[in-house]
Amino acid sequence: MESLSLLMEGFSGALHPINLLWVVLGCLLGTAVGVMPGLGSSMAVALLLPMTFALEPTAAFIMFAGVYFGGLFGDSTMAILMNTPGQASAIASTFEGHRMAKDGRAPQALATAALGAFIGGFCAAVVVVFLAPSLADVAASFGAAEYFALALFAFVATSSIVGDSAVKGVAALVVGLGIATVGMDPTSATERATLGIPELFDGISIVTVTVAVLALGEVFHIASRVRRDPKTVAMKTGGRAWLSRSEFREAAPAWARGTAIGLPFGIIPVGGSEVPTFMAYDVERRLDRKRPSPKFGKGAIRGLAAPEAAGNATTGTAMGALLALGLPVSATAAIMLAAFNQYGLQPGPLLFDRAPDLVWSLLASFFVALVVLLIINLPFAQLWSKLLLIPAPYLYGGITVFCGLGVYALSAAQFDLYLLLLIGIVGFVMRRHDIPLAPLMIGMVLGPLAESRLREALLSSNGDYSVLVSSWITWLLYGILAVVLILTVRSKLRGRRGADV
Repeated sequence: MESLSLLMEGFSGALHPINLLWVVLGCLLGTAVGVMPGLGSSMAVALLLPMTFALEPTAAFIMFAGVYFGGLFGDSTMAILMNTPGQASAIASTFEGHRMAKDGRAPQALATAALGAFIGGFCAAVVVVFLAPSLADVAASFGAAEYFALALFAFVATSSIVGDSAVKGVAALVVGLGIATVGMDPTSATERATLGIPELFDGISIVTVTVAVLALGEVFHIASRVRRDPKTVAMKTGGRAWLSRSEFREAAPAWARGTAIGLPFGIIPVGGSEVPTFMAYDVERRLDRKRPSPKFGKGAIRGLAAPEAAGNATTGTAMGALLALGLPVSATAAIMLAAFNQYGLQPGPLLFDRAPDLVWSLLASFFVALVVLLIINLPFAQLWSKLLLIPAPYLYGGITVFCGLGVYALSAAQFDLYLLLLIGIVGFVMRRHDIPLAPLMIGMVLGPLAESRLREALLSSNGDYSVLVSSWITWLLYGILAVVLILTVRSKLRGRRGADV
């Protein structure tokens, strides 16, 4: 009951007229960026990150909630209409969603996605309200060794699971950790990897890296392939933008199953919602095979409903893990963690005691943002496709200018623009060679935490490394990590054997 009373207080803050305005604005901007070709929810958060620093913390994170969920809605819209998912978490939605659009059922597909995202996100928000305080209480018992184990868990799990190659995942992680080490050593105050450049003594801003890797790197990638990739033709989206009673009954079980699959993955560092969305799609596909008249491959509404619910359910519980544990399980969550750090806030158990107004207003804003997005996307989904009429040179030229202005506005330093260009090229190379970006972001954000906690643990034990495995929590984390790695290796070996056959 205490959580409910605190949530009601949070609603009083989230529904304040100015905060409600920021939620609506965040939803609109996040969806608008998410539906643009080649962009996605993580890029929406990256591009709009500099804008929020002019706001006070509660308003900034309430707006971020709108941007975060709005970007996910935009990913689905692009996946359905254009067969171009904004990011990997929306890939599963293209299989049946785009077939529905090609069959003239685009409005119904968009409605299915919007309702699925709302149901998954709403259920996740309810779980977070009751689970996050309990997670925070558990995290309060974490010491330096436990936090190091948690960071190591995120490093290894994310780099090994995301993408087809564990080597590429580890390479991305190493790049992120390398960027994080640039600057002054926090303990000895000696220079590290600065090449004697004074501008690097304070390190490289997470905002610069985020915008460069996610936004500018994508612009370079699109520009490099403009003559190779054929232009995508927008789908017609006329017709009713709601579901009939039979369609709703068809989709409802898939929404429920997708939500159940997605909820646990919000606290497991597997790089985001890619794994649960594919799992939800595969479950529905297997169930469909047992039906008298299979519909998969012909625009099955269940094949779209389940991944959408799973994706947003994962996103919602991921925010709970971020707030209660300080653990980002995806690139977008890592950006959110960086935003907290910019305001001098550290997500974790102490955040609930030090900034309860911010935490509960943010949790309440999840519900508000989901309702606002449902209102926006159900009747106006057809209008978002009009953004695709913007010529590509103007679209990506505008994004490039926005990247530069956003980074320059933070420091007013010309050197940061050079860094933006250099790291943007790194992001482009990573995309060209299919190197995942999530391990880089998580490595940069969690790298300093892992380093500081490792030093604290070793200092407290006079250099005895056994302190790193001295509690049941560390054994539990390392045990779960071992199971995850074994299952991952097993599934990849099976995939290779199947490909060989």
